[in-house]
Amino acid sequence: MPIDIPGYEGGPYTHRPELLNDPVFWEGHLHSYAQDELAEELLHGEDDSEAATLFNSLLAGPEWPVFTVPLADGHRLHVVYRAFEEDEGVDYLVHHPAWKEAELITADEGHFRGPGLSWPELIGAVDNGLPGGSTDDPDARLLLLLPALGDAALPADATPRVVAALAARTQVADPERLAAAFLETQGYWTRTDWSRTEDGALVSTGDYALRHAGARPSAALTRIAAALAPVQSTHLMCDRAGPGQPPGHGLLGNGSGSALRHRGTA
Repeated sequence: MPIDIPGYEGGPYTHRPELLNDPVFWEGHLHSYAQDELAEELLHGEDDSEAATLFNSLLAGPEWPVFTVPLADGHRLHVVYRAFEEDEGVDYLVHHPAWKEAELITADEGHFRGPGLSWPELIGAVDNGLPGGSTDDPDARLLLLLPALGDAALPADATPRVVAALAARTQVADPERLAAAFLETQGYWTRTDWSRTEDGALVSTGDYALRHAGARPSAALTRIAAALAPVQSTHLMCDRAGPGQPPGHGLLGNGSGSALRHRGTA
């Protein structure tokens, strides 16, 4: 697990994989993805105070919890609980040992930036089976990365996958309705389209996306897209049309009373 994330100011870091077995942790981690009253009620029930206490303690330092999902070819996707006083949030970063610095793809906070992941990228990281991360359990990986997801082109099996993860890892009473609510609103991002640049980089059309075509240099966007490309996913790489290509020929495929406050607006 990382003791340093190049180019990212923070730490010291702490590895807390045991939290991934705690249903209360998931209630707090998924809170920002519940952007309407129904989703918030389904996630928290009548009392979110225990989840709020845990979540806020993780963002209070002095050590910053980090969770890692391994990607192909030595890349890593880090989920960092950023515990800067008065600048708390959860950051999602992609890195490789050969890179000078990690690339931030999502900031889940008051000045939110994202989405950072399309559905094929998320499910590719969830199902890649690679060792060396905080967990190899697909349900835990899915819920860990879900707040970074924004994608209008969800496949038919997206909702069942989220239902299964919620049923396995949380104590919510109605995982079917919660999964449907999550994927309908998709947190801060809403249902965002993705497309390919002329350089082949997968980019988001979302207004707040760090992976927007104008948000960073083309080389960085290409590097991020390559790192997140699903392992053994040729069938997925026909879902997103590139410039001048027809569909199928692309490169890849709030309730205000809550103790768990939404972290503002961008």
